[in-house]
Amino acid sequence: METYISILRGINVSGQKLIKMDALKKAYEDLGFKNVHTYIQSGNVIFQTEEKELEQKISGQIQKQFGFEVPVIILTIDDLKQIIGNNPYKEDDTKDICYLYVTILSSGSVNPDTEPARLKQLPGEEFIVTENAVYLYCPNGYGKTKLTNTFWESFLKVKATTRNWKTTNELLRIAESIK
Repeated sequence: METYISILRGINVSGQKLIKMDALKKAYEDLGFKNVHTYIQSGNVIFQTEEKELEQKISGQIQKQFGFEVPVIILTIDDLKQIIGNNPYKEDDTKDICYLYVTILSSGSVNPDTEPARLKQLPGEEFIVTENAVYLYCPNGYGKTKLTNTFWESFLKVKATTRNWKTTNELLRIAESIK
């Protein structure tokens, strides 16, 4: 059985699209997924299955069970390892990891011209766009940046959802523990 990490966009944010984690876990179990684990309230679910085409199944189950649509990005352990390994800021001692974020992108083409994004940057912010992630350094805090999921989705024409560096690494730790 393959281990997957699903990252949901926009649940439990500002009182919108509320889903309790025990109910989310049950929704995944109802799909026949095994070893289902959730991590914090932002829609991170680790599970095992032999099924494919998971994004549509999960999104459909959430729509059916909770009554709203939620974009879902599915990663394998290797996908997440690659995203973590490719973070250009992780070894930079001048960067406080509290301000490191990873915007995970769904499959799709990435616009190589980042000039429009550079115009949105706040002082001190840095970012690097890759095929499957945007690495953000937001020393003013993610809550103040204009380089949000909505911006990246519009600019890059892909689904996007952001996690802080600690959460990203914890998701890998949990996934590897149930492997």
